[in-house]
Amino acid sequence: MHVTKMHGLGNDYLYINCMEKKPDHLPELAIQLSDRHFGVGSDGLICVLPGDKGDFTMEMYNADGSRGAMCGNGIRCLGKYVYERGLTRKTCLSIDTDAGQRQLELRVRGGTVEQVQVDMGIPKILKAVELLVEGKQRFLYPVDVGNPHAVCFCEPLEQISLERLGPVLEVHPALPQRSNVEFVWLPGPERLEIQVWERGSGVTLACGTGACAALAAGVSSGRCERAVTAHLPGGELELQWSRDTNHIYMTGGATEVFECELSEDYAS
Repeated sequence: MHVTKMHGLGNDYLYINCMEKKPDHLPELAIQLSDRHFGVGSDGLICVLPGDKGDFTMEMYNADGSRGAMCGNGIRCLGKYVYERGLTRKTCLSIDTDAGQRQLELRVRGGTVEQVQVDMGIPKILKAVELLVEGKQRFLYPVDVGNPHAVCFCEPLEQISLERLGPVLEVHPALPQRSNVEFVWLPGPERLEIQVWERGSGVTLACGTGACAALAAGVSSGRCERAVTAHLPGGELELQWSRDTNHIYMTGGATEVFECELSEDYAS
């Protein structure tokens, strides 16, 4: 079995070409391969399959084997993967996901995909929830962008213990489902500083859907502009929430790390 490791701003996934055949036991395979000591190491596993209504299908598993509906960084890497392997010559793609279809615009130079813009759709903003966080009453803003997020605006991020708060808030009964959690500081109306606790994976260097959720929560609460630069530990994303379509558009890079062949222990 051939595996490719890719990342978007350090949010890393393993990709398998499943256009002809899909491996069995994918949740277990995701757990094995994602282990950073005994496996390849990643935030999860993404399978590239034929599209149902779109050009391709993205089937995603988190590092703990749970199914993920959508991943902004992962889908940008998928666009680079299919184009640079000759699976398509199109630079505008429709990708089927568990959260619905997403549109990609590949920005190509010299045969290399340098950036990908993703139409992330219309965010669904729920009623804010007031919780005690780090000894303070804070509002968390639940936002659905194909998967559930809880956005907390706070002081500079070094004052937040993400490793302690993330797993508690992920499963908090006041928040929808198991939520991804974003702590956000706004040094200015066009800049978001974000740290992410990703459900099923823990602390990650970036989260595309989380950045979009932070923008939606920031605009709806009057904290930021509709076009911002999101700064995450792994790098930057350009975000715009269109007034015309009400869709959020996310633009960022995608990087291939390496390719490998799995041993029979993993491939079987």
